[in-house]
Amino acid sequence: MLAWVFGFLVKYITFFNVFSYLTVRAIFALLTALVISLVMGQKVIDWLQKLQIGQVIRNDGPESHLSKKGTPTMGGTLILASISISVLLWADLKNPYVWIALFVLIGYGLVGFADDYLKVVRKNTAGLIARWKYFWQSVIALIVAFGLYVYGKDTAVTALVVPFFKDVVPQLGVFFILLTYFVVVGAGNAVNLTDGLDGLAIMPTVFVAGGFALVSWATGNVNFADYLHIPYIRYSGELMIVCMAIVGAGLGFLWFNTYPAMVFMGDVGSLALGGVLGIIAVLLRQEFLLLVMGGIFVIETLSVILQVGSFKLRGKRIFRMAPIHHHYELKGWPEPRVIVRFWIISLMLVLIGLVTLKMR
Repeated sequence: MLAWVFGFLVKYITFFNVFSYLTVRAIFALLTALVISLVMGQKVIDWLQKLQIGQVIRNDGPESHLSKKGTPTMGGTLILASISISVLLWADLKNPYVWIALFVLIGYGLVGFADDYLKVVRKNTAGLIARWKYFWQSVIALIVAFGLYVYGKDTAVTALVVPFFKDVVPQLGVFFILLTYFVVVGAGNAVNLTDGLDGLAIMPTVFVAGGFALVSWATGNVNFADYLHIPYIRYSGELMIVCMAIVGAGLGFLWFNTYPAMVFMGDVGSLALGGVLGIIAVLLRQEFLLLVMGGIFVIETLSVILQVGSFKLRGKRIFRMAPIHHHYELKGWPEPRVIVRFWIISLMLVLIGLVTLKMR
């Protein structure tokens, strides 16, 4: 919205031309989301406490988590509001990719909200029935996948970018729909699984979003895309605004979510953040890059799959508890040590992912 306003004002005051630069608007998007989160954070926490919307703790979880019972949850509503307001203020709203990202963000947020609402308000520990949870995630992912396929069939929009090979960019055809579905749904649930310790999920999300901000800037610039041997995608540059808004909102939320957490994001936040990272990866044609940069989310998800599979097939557990962050807790690692070490690994993976863009 402000992009349009400043575009109009530049006719009269040339100073406003500075806001035509994508990087400037991206920085302001980060700052706007950050300020909204910081200013509204305590108010949201007080409101959640007043409504007695407290975290439900698993009885079979680590004993150290029992003290977290009752901590306000559904703080992801603050993250979603901060991102949405910032994006609507600073992005070019004529860009369809911006609306696609917001559609997934809010859509997955609503699914997570329904799950959280049933858990903490209706006191239904099971939350939203699993099949309905995945059904609505699937509906949202398939709507976007089919729409993108129809719009960009046989163009860069539906091509697969393969790391390390600059001349290998195969067209996916109808398999693009299937890939998009698995990336969006998978990313949403992977971040959801990771959100088990104070600040554990939000900082890797910030790192990955920051990495994708750079990638979107390059993908939307003909010269940089050619230099890096990645497809130039017309609308992708504006996703930098979305990514930087995620970074700002995430850092603002971390102010209150850092150990010991004053608030948890809940499924309303984790599903939404995972889903939007997934669709951003699809829009940028960097699904493989998401696997690398979001490696922490992949590891957490694999640990659950391996644990369940091993128990069903062999009757034995691989880890003391899954997801894997609980395994290290039960080994005696203090919660802050697990969190910070996972952050360090996440940062390293994002940097490695960015390096692969040049190694072609």
